[in-house]
Amino acid sequence: MTADHPTVSRLNFRVVLISVGAALGGFLFGFDTSVINGAVDALNDEFNITNTAMQGFAVSSALLGCAIGAWFAGSLANKMGRIPVMVIAAFLFFSSSILTGLAPNVPLFIAWRILGGLGVGAASVIAPAYIAEVSPARVRGRLGSLQQLAIVLGIFAALLSDTLLTNIAGSASDTLWWGLEAWRWMFFVTAIPALVYGLAAWGLPESPRYLVHKGDYDKASRVLHDFSGELDVNFKIQEIEKTLDKEKKESLRDLRGDRFGLKPIVWVGILLSVFQQFVGINVIFYYSSSLWQSVGFDESDALLESVITSITNIVVTIVAILLVDKVGRRIMLLVGSAGMGVCLSTMAIAFSQATAPPGGGDPTLDGAWGTIALVAANGFVVFFGATWGPLVWVLLGEMFPNKIRASALAVAAAAQWLANFFISTTFPKFADIGLTFAYGFYAFFAILSFFFVFWQVPETKGRELEDMTEDFSVRRRKDTAPA
Repeated sequence: MTADHPTVSRLNFRVVLISVGAALGGFLFGFDTSVINGAVDALNDEFNITNTAMQGFAVSSALLGCAIGAWFAGSLANKMGRIPVMVIAAFLFFSSSILTGLAPNVPLFIAWRILGGLGVGAASVIAPAYIAEVSPARVRGRLGSLQQLAIVLGIFAALLSDTLLTNIAGSASDTLWWGLEAWRWMFFVTAIPALVYGLAAWGLPESPRYLVHKGDYDKASRVLHDFSGELDVNFKIQEIEKTLDKEKKESLRDLRGDRFGLKPIVWVGILLSVFQQFVGINVIFYYSSSLWQSVGFDESDALLESVITSITNIVVTIVAILLVDKVGRRIMLLVGSAGMGVCLSTMAIAFSQATAPPGGGDPTLDGAWGTIALVAANGFVVFFGATWGPLVWVLLGEMFPNKIRASALAVAAAAQWLANFFISTTFPKFADIGLTFAYGFYAFFAILSFFFVFWQVPETKGRELEDMTEDFSVRRRKDTAPA
């Protein structure tokens, strides 16, 4: 589609507002998965968790619910619409926040975390799909990046609230209000963003592509004109209908293809998700307080460092939003992979220099090595936050054909949550082996991700969603072929 075509959309501020509303699901994502950071050691004391495997499972149990929620969100969104699924996700998350804070034992704590994970997983699928479906192509990358901005803001809010509650109480294990410990209030606080998200989702217009799919052309026309800023609504609806007609028989089972059981485009989405997690980013946000305490920081300083890291993540995500529609997705991912590989390798080397005190105890980083590890960790966050963090969600929201978008995104997001679960659960065991091994593992996958992007990921900047219909392997060859 050329720039002088009559359907080229104007940028309507209302589409920014509804994209922000949908992206609040990302805020839940970030808040829920990071609120555990300040509670890890208190949980171990409260429930007498001494087994590192159980500790890892308690921390990451919500991610199992996320994977299940993500898996079913696509089919539910195709049947019920995007908005009802968002509202259901908010309700599940709200319920989980209260029940988790009241949990009397480990099994119930894990059960309620999984319940909240169902909502977070569903929101993680619907938000990028919805934003992609309401956004004009020329700014779709920026609006799609709002999902990651909301995630990192959620991470920051969770770490900040953890820090404040810990400082007020004295420690996460100390009693705060109404006879309940500070770590329990960390989870109660999550009810606030859940309520805001539910109210915001209730007021959003339905996706125009879902409305066309259901034959509600009047509502689709209003959304396209009033929110997406389309100048020729009828032509746009015809385009959407045409792609939906071509893909009429698509369903979850039709994601299957000749390559290892799935279509190439689905595999690319899955592997983008897996690589995003296998570089170990969530180890920084789930275990950073414990990690920095293990190398010499006290509890308050470790929590403060985690907050600083999350602020860094917010700043670089904003940079990504400004660049994504100018530079493009592919080159930014390549730069991110290279930068993460260097930083993670540096962390692995730094932790190899840790020494244990003569009387036993946790190893510490002496001399300049502590500073080097700190700088490398924040450098890693910079490269991730400016590239792989937001861009994977942008690509997942836009790279799939219209009819299978929700289903394919659900599969890719479920893979992302399972990869997140694996990394989060195994980190305590990896740390027992040695932090050098752990960060060496993450560095390997950061380097591997560079070659994956170079050979398999096409550029999608400026493409209309209706153009995402040709054979993906053919399109990839066109984009990566030398001039």
